[in-house]
Amino acid sequence: MAFLTTERLVLRDVTHDDADELFALVDDPEVMRYINGGKPASRTAARDRTLPEMLRGYPAFGGGRAVWAAEERAGGRFVGWFALRPTDPERPDVADLGYRLRRAAWGLGYATEGARAVVDKGFEELGVRLVVADTMTVNTGSRRVLEKVGLRFVNQFHTDWPDVIEGSEQGDVAYELTRAAWAADHGARG
Repeated sequence: MAFLTTERLVLRDVTHDDADELFALVDDPEVMRYINGGKPASRTAARDRTLPEMLRGYPAFGGGRAVWAAEERAGGRFVGWFALRPTDPERPDVADLGYRLRRAAWGLGYATEGARAVVDKGFEELGVRLVVADTMTVNTGSRRVLEKVGLRFVNQFHTDWPDVIEGSEQGDVAYELTRAAWAADHGARG
């Protein structure tokens, strides 16, 4: 069953049947470039750690999920996933936006379309008051998506990661969008 639909995407709960698609996503070095430096994935880790995290329900969302598989409406091809995870599992007011798409889906506007849809759903129906996100400073593609969705740059910061990733010396950037700013922009579009 669809969690939400957009003009070109269907977002639905992740299921165990998505395991192979999710593994292919985390095993693609370009997809994982800004996550783990593009290291090969372990099918066991994807099955035993990644998938259970995606299947988790959140009390803040009435036990509902916070990660959704994304498929093209035309044809049903798996394109990736979107997440709007409460930073506190018990409270819906602050949620972390995330997404990961197959390379074949890059440059088609799907990241912006899906991210905007989950942000809208969070503010309209899930009780979210603040959406936050962060990415590496050098990840200009994700930064553009966050800005197109309406998130605003907050600050740059440095984190000690166990492994050095190319570009990590430039740090990370934090973005956010308040419900009030979203509502003001939504009214202007509306």
